[in-house]
Amino acid sequence: MTIQNCMERKKNNLRVVFMGTPDFSVPALEKIAQKHEVIGVVTQEDRPKGRGHKMQYTPVKEKALELELPVYQPAKAKAPEFVAILRKLNPDVIVVIAYGQILSKEILDLPKYGCINVHASLLPKYRGAAPIQWAVINGDEESGVTTMYMGEGVDTGDMIDKKVVPLEAKETGGSLFDRLAVEGSELILQTLEKLENGTAVRIPQKEEEATHVGKITKELGQIDFRQSAKSIECLIRGLNPWPSAFTTLQGKTLKIWDAEVINENCSETPGTILEADKKGFLVATGEGILKILELQIEGKKRMETQAFLNGFEISETSLGE
Repeated sequence: MTIQNCMERKKNNLRVVFMGTPDFSVPALEKIAQKHEVIGVVTQEDRPKGRGHKMQYTPVKEKALELELPVYQPAKAKAPEFVAILRKLNPDVIVVIAYGQILSKEILDLPKYGCINVHASLLPKYRGAAPIQWAVINGDEESGVTTMYMGEGVDTGDMIDKKVVPLEAKETGGSLFDRLAVEGSELILQTLEKLENGTAVRIPQKEEEATHVGKITKELGQIDFRQSAKSIECLIRGLNPWPSAFTTLQGKTLKIWDAEVINENCSETPGTILEADKKGFLVATGEGILKILELQIEGKKRMETQAFLNGFEISETSLGE
């Protein structure tokens, strides 16, 4: 590549401020840094973690330091002193992916091309927190990622690009998280290219099609066997790896990591253990039968059901009592 070509490429690169915090944001940071000039990486503050309460860098900070990019960790991004820093950086665009703070209108209006968000759903469906897990929990056949111009509302801005991702039969919250992180990193490059060449569109969201989802809590994982076997199986996959779906067995918490649906009529009370032997671990539900394939009893490691049954004698007739 000639010096002139290098200079031309540098000239055409966008000056990007990247704002993100978790693992989900990392692939996009890497991709953008390869193509554009990342002049600042903004992430949440370091927090204590583990038994020793040792201060832990966010995944985005770790990657930014590895890439030798400048890192900023304001307690509040909308604080006047940090807004002043952003003004001095003078970015062409601010890319926001799972940052974790609401941005002020002052910040939203600051860059030439605005603030662009990568959201892990096919907007306007699943605005709000945890769209990835809810897609699995609700048994959706597809999910995806959307890039959009950020506004003052939560996930309400005009859309630019979308990428549809079909869900696999055994898709979990964790596996979909990883897949959408990669898809989002590729989609944001496509969107930034459109911003550069003036072909980025604005597609308003249809409010009548909008759905809102809340945060995932540990309590959400408690299995209600009055629900259908299909709904419970989706819950198990959606909450894998965190916080996991669970019930109780003989006074101990029993996490269910994998299960399958048997579409047979069952007149037994939901939660009744129909079989727990070499044939399998079958439980009655409100509709159909749940076959438990992998589990974890309190105080033990996760294991396949057969290994569990070889060393654990079940004396109760129901789960969740």
